[in-house]
Amino acid sequence: MKIPILASVAVASLLLGCGEKSSNTSATTNTSGSVVTAPVDYLKAITKGEQDAVKTVDTTSLNQAVDMFNVDKGRYPKDLNELVEAKVIPKLPATPYGTKLAYDPTTGKVSVVKE
Repeated sequence: MKIPILASVAVASLLLGCGEKSSNTSATTNTSGSVVTAPVDYLKAITKGEQDAVKTVDTTSLNQAVDMFNVDKGRYPKDLNELVEAKVIPKLPATPYGTKLAYDPTTGKVSVVKE
């Protein structure tokens, strides 16, 4: 009889917490700090990190392809599709939702920008 009561009190105290806000500040930007939203916050952080990594890898490989084209042809490509036509790269990489590739033919630099 006492074990179920103790177990329910323990569960209730874990769920309710002590009611005080922690004075510790962390380096993360997570302001919710709720146990309930922790899985969602974690998935958002993973997705954002993955999108940032994709942006970095795509622009690095495209900038290298533009440089290879410049060495081979003696000029920068007019647009990124010319890299595919010259078979420097097999296809243009997809960008994350809400972004697009920006290319400056005068400098030969590729970047990912928001639409």
